[in-house]
Amino acid sequence: MKKKIRLGVLFGGRSGEHEVSLTSAASLMKALDPAKYEVVPIGITREGKWLVGSAADKLLPVVLEKGTPVIPSVDPSGPALIPLDSPLARPRSSPAGVDVIFPVLHGTFGEDGTVQGLLELAGIPYVGAGVLGSAAGMDKDVMKRLFRDDGLPVVPWILVSRREWESARAQVLRRIGRELCFPLFVKPANLGSSVGISKVRSSRELAPALDLAARYDRKILVENGVDGREIECAVLGNEQPQASVPGEIVPVNEFYDYEAKYVKEGSELIIPAKLTRRQAKLVQEYAIRAFQATDCEGMARVDFLLDRRSGKLWVNEINTIPGFTPISMYPKLWEASGVPYPRLVDRLIALALDRQREKSRTRYQYEPSP
Repeated sequence: MKKKIRLGVLFGGRSGEHEVSLTSAASLMKALDPAKYEVVPIGITREGKWLVGSAADKLLPVVLEKGTPVIPSVDPSGPALIPLDSPLARPRSSPAGVDVIFPVLHGTFGEDGTVQGLLELAGIPYVGAGVLGSAAGMDKDVMKRLFRDDGLPVVPWILVSRREWESARAQVLRRIGRELCFPLFVKPANLGSSVGISKVRSSRELAPALDLAARYDRKILVENGVDGREIECAVLGNEQPQASVPGEIVPVNEFYDYEAKYVKEGSELIIPAKLTRRQAKLVQEYAIRAFQATDCEGMARVDFLLDRRSGKLWVNEINTIPGFTPISMYPKLWEASGVPYPRLVDRLIALALDRQREKSRTRYQYEPSP
C-alpha cells in the first residue's frame, strides 16, 4: 500500500488578506483526496503565532483558537514544527512532521518570500514560487521592472515612498500630475486581493488614495488607468511551464476590487474569454514570459488589461499564490483547460517534490576538482 503524503496546509497569517487565506485553505482541504493525503492544518494568527490542528479540524478558525502552539524550525534534520510545551523536538512521525507544505498565505509575510525562505532553511518542500519569485511577484514595482526589461508591455507608473509622501506631499502631487494622466490607480506595492487600491479620477481624490495605500505598505505605486477588459491566465509548471486558456472577469463594481472579489455577488467569470485566436495566443505567450521573468515555479496567475479602444494588451501583474476559493479564477481556468481541481492539486504537490529533488543535487560545500 502506497504511503500517504503528510501535507501541511499553511493558512492565515499577518496580512490584510487573512480572511481570504482561510477561505482558500478550506476549499483546498475539502478537495484533497484522503486516500492520498494526511492533512495537517497549520494556522498563523494575525499576531504571528503558529498553531497546529488535526485532520479532523474542518473549521480553520478553531485551529487558530485552540490548536497546539508550535514554532517553525530551521533545522533540516529535525521536525518542521517544534511544540512550545516541550524542549525536545518531536520525531517526524508526530503531528509536527510534514512531507510537503502547501502555503495558502496571501499578501505580506506569506506570499512575499518570507515564509518561503523559512521553509528553504528547514529543507521542507513547498508548493509554489521560491524566495526570489515570491518576492518579485509581491513587489509590484520590482515586478513591473522585470516585465519591462523582458520586453513585456506594462502601463506607465511611478513609485512613491511612504516617507516621501509624508514629508513632501505637495511635491509628490505635482510629480504625479506632471508624469501621469487621470484616471489613475493608486496601490500598495506589496499587497494583493485589491486591498488598499483606489481608482482616482481627479486631483481632489489623489491625496486620500495615497493616504490609504500608505497604511498598508511603505512603497506606493501610482499608475495610469486603462479602460480595459480584465483578462487572466493561469500558469502551471517549473522549468517548462504551461498556460491555461485565458479567462475574463466582468466585475460587479467599477473595477475588480476587494468587495467585488470576495463580498458582493455578481462579478462574472467568462471562461474561455471571448478573444480572437491571435489575442488568446498572445495572452498565453505573455503569461509564460511573465512567469519566467520573475523566476516563478509551481503556479501563478497572470493578469492583463486589454484596452477597449486600441486593443493593446498590457501585462498588469502576477500572483504567485492565487486564490483557491470556490469562485477563484486559477482552478477554474485549469478546469476549463482539462485539469480538474483534484488533479491540479496533485500536480502542484508533485511539482514541489520534484523541485526539492532537483535542489538536493546542489552542492553547498566547495570540493576541489580531482
